[in-house]
Amino acid sequence: MNKVVLITGGARGIGSAIALELAKHGYDIVINYLTSKQPAKELKEKIESEYHVHCLTICADVSDVDQVNIMVSEVEEKMGGVDILINNAAVDLSNLFHLKNAEEFKRTLDVNVVGAFNCSKRVYKHMLDQEYGRIINISSTNGINTYYPMCIDYDASKAALISMTHNLAAEFGPYINVNCVAPGFIGTDNELDGYDEEFLKEETEKIMVKRYGKPEEVAYLVRFLISDEANFINNSIIRIDGGQMGSC
Repeated sequence: MNKVVLITGGARGIGSAIALELAKHGYDIVINYLTSKQPAKELKEKIESEYHVHCLTICADVSDVDQVNIMVSEVEEKMGGVDILINNAAVDLSNLFHLKNAEEFKRTLDVNVVGAFNCSKRVYKHMLDQEYGRIINISSTNGINTYYPMCIDYDASKAALISMTHNLAAEFGPYINVNCVAPGFIGTDNELDGYDEEFLKEETEKIMVKRYGKPEEVAYLVRFLISDEANFINNSIIRIDGGQMGSC
C-alpha cells in the first residue's frame, strides 16, 4: 500500500508543488484547503490522471480542532490513516506595524502554529501504533532572521514552528521523525504578487545564487526528508534559501 500524506494548505504554492512531487513518487495524497476549492479540485484531477494514485480533497480550517478531527477521521475512513503530515497551511497578514491589531496577530498564530499543533495531535497516535510516521513543518527563514515589523506576527509564528519541531521530535521518538523546512524567498504566485521588478531585483541580490527559489525545489527537499534515505534525520531545521543574506 502507498503511504498516505496529508498536506495542509495543499492546493496552491509550495503545498501544491509538494503534492505533485509526492504523487509522482507513489504517495497517496490528501489536499487540505480552506478557500481554494477550485485549485484543489484541479490539482486532484491532475494527480489522479497523471500519477494514478489516490487523492482526496478536504476543506477544513486547521485552527479549528473540531474541523481537524472531522478531516482526519475522513482520511482514516477512506484511506486508512495519515502516515505523513506536512504542516504547510499558513496566513501572512502583513501590514504596517501601527496598523496591526491583536485580532490579526492571533489569527496568524491560530492558523500557522495552533493549526500545526491540532493536526500533529490528531495524527500521532496512528503513527505510534504502526511505529512509523513523518511530520514536516514548513517554517520560513522569517523565523530565523530579523525582518520588517510589518511581518511581526508571521515571523513569530514561523519561529514558534521551529520550537514546536524540537518539542514534537522529543515527544514522538523513536518512531516519528519530525523535521522542519525553512524556505527563503520562493517564487510562488502569492509571493510575487504586487512586487515590482526593482524590488525583486533588490531581493535577489541578497541571495548568493542570485535568484529566488522555485516551489518545486522545496518539494524535492520534503520528498527526501520523508524517504527511507532520510531515516536518520530527525529534529532538524533545514534552510532552503539559496544562501540568503540578511533580511528581506
